[in-house]
Amino acid sequence: MTHPIRVAIAGYGNLGRGVEAALKQNPDMRLVGVFSRRAPTSVTLLDTDVPVYAMADIEQYQDEVDVMILCGGSKTDLPEQGPYLAQFFNTVDSFDTHAKVNDHYAALAQSAQKSGHVAMLSGGWDPGLFSINRLYGEAILPEGKTYTFWGKGLSQGHSDAIRRIAGVQSAAQYTLPIEAAITRVRSGEQPELTTREKHTRECYVVLKAGVDEETVRHTIVTMPDYFADYDTKVHFIDQASFDKDHSTMPHGGFVIRSGVTGDNNKQTIEYGLTLDSNPEFTSSVLVAYARAVHRLALSGEVGAKTVFDIAPSLLSAKSPAQLREELL
Repeated sequence: MTHPIRVAIAGYGNLGRGVEAALKQNPDMRLVGVFSRRAPTSVTLLDTDVPVYAMADIEQYQDEVDVMILCGGSKTDLPEQGPYLAQFFNTVDSFDTHAKVNDHYAALAQSAQKSGHVAMLSGGWDPGLFSINRLYGEAILPEGKTYTFWGKGLSQGHSDAIRRIAGVQSAAQYTLPIEAAITRVRSGEQPELTTREKHTRECYVVLKAGVDEETVRHTIVTMPDYFADYDTKVHFIDQASFDKDHSTMPHGGFVIRSGVTGDNNKQTIEYGLTLDSNPEFTSSVLVAYARAVHRLALSGEVGAKTVFDIAPSLLSAKSPAQLREELL
């Protein structure tokens, strides 16, 4: 019998907890440790039998880990941790800063090639699964347009932007796709859609005592880069309602390729997700790709990889024969 794939987690926030939960659903994989910048004694895991180590000591464990899943943020954590950890481990991350993907790829490729490891970047659902579906759509329907709609989903970055406004106690911002726009795309119309025509933004805000609602509302709806280009609704609620209705992280969306073939026959391809928990779903994708990365490493592959480079069969715990019999 083959031994379980030994997986470790670097960073234990929402994503790290999601990875721990996902690993429990994959019997061919085993969590061997969590590495944190916090004091290890202050980190409480779902499984208290799994050890927590200091991030500063991570190099010492390279012989005990088959794949390291990086659960830090894309802004500052992953650009530093990715190339550094690829010196010692096969790695998987969820880097999602699109404008810097090629820079991150180059840094990982240099480090992983030199050390003989596999470093997989930008796993998750967007980038990740949505990226694959955009590629399939373009390749199969070269004459057409691709549309991506997100939501209904909680945007952590936009929620944080509202929380930074003076007088705001709590805030949650949801991105919602506009149904009329989706209907036009599904009909094969191939419309040119502005940002405002594709999505709306809905905000639920708890104010501190004595703060003026209209001042905060105006600050939100005119905020450049976040809300100014969208039709934005702002709802002011109390903290109890906020805690009851806005403490989870739902998300989802659609990728639609609308094209024509032959004698102008309309064809559409659609892929959609509806998620109760964005971090847990993203974590589940990372765990499947950790399996693939381990298999690539065993086969002698080295260097940086994206979802475009990894065969679907490598994600599955099933054998190629099982996959052919059950899914093909």
